Amino acid sequence: MLDVCLLGTGGMMPLPNRWLTSLMLRYNGSSVLIDCGEGTQISIREKGWSFHGLDVICFTHFHGDHISGLPGLLLSMGNAQRTKPVKLIGPKGLKRVVDSLRVIAPELPFELEYIELEEKEETFEINGYEIKAFRVNHNVICYGYTVNINRAGRFMVEKAKAQDIPIQCWSLLQKGENVMMNGVTYKPEMVLGPARKGIKLTYCTDTRPVQSIVDNAKGADLFICEGMYGEEDKLCKAKENKHMTFNEAAALASEAEVSELWLTHYSPSLIYPEEYKKEVRKVFANTKIPRDRKTTVLEFDKDE
Repeated sequence: MLDVCLLGTGGMMPLPNRWLTSLMLRYNGSSVLIDCGEGTQISIREKGWSFHGLDVICFTHFHGDHISGLPGLLLSMGNAQRTKPVKLIGPKGLKRVVDSLRVIAPELPFELEYIELEEKEETFEINGYEIKAFRVNHNVICYGYTVNINRAGRFMVEKAKAQDIPIQCWSLLQKGENVMMNGVTYKPEMVLGPARKGIKLTYCTDTRPVQSIVDNAKGADLFICEGMYGEEDKLCKAKENKHMTFNEAAALASEAEVSELWLTHYSPSLIYPEEYKKEVRKVFANTKIPRDRKTTVLEFDKDE
């Protein structure tokens, strides 16, 4: 299962009870953060979660409301005696930007490993997460992210027995590992059925609606998308600043046939986003308008 917490839902500037943009995922003891706006580490604490298992931090782009919380978070991780490296993923120029921010956090007891995105789409396998970055359309280079937790096929005991595969190999084969025993190599495909449906989450902020979002969010269990403005009379402003309205995000969710939509990255002028719930649900019925630290657990299909 995948734990999901939308730590911050604000765009541009923090407000009382609304920190800036950040999403945290937890799977199998390893955590991923997407964006790190001001207040991220405070929100983690307020949620009661920990950054000890935080292994990957992804950035959509380098505007301050998406990265300004990073120096303080890194300092806190260092003060917590972390020594394991942390991977940072983001657009080209990531190391230069982070090095500038680290003027106030120059010495850390762990290494930072940089992955700078240059292609329109790039995919990485890290600690059981399949993380795909895809280019979107903002006024600077910006990426959305789709996170998949893939699920292997069922272990077929009958097939293992029929091939005389030693029982000592079964657990490793079930985990997808090749095993050599007594000079013989056994492979997972010898004993596993077809791959089963996994878990899929797509996250994007600071963009106009583009086809790459629909393509990459297709069939997602959860789609988290910016809704900068709830008011439809702000559409011209959204186009000018390359953001989205609630209804535009909902239209993407409908076209991508996702299971659930969470809106985020609200304008500071949008004090009560819940006021637009009824209208946006006419476009996509299963739309949620979260506050900070909204949490869910995405689970594998029990019927698979």
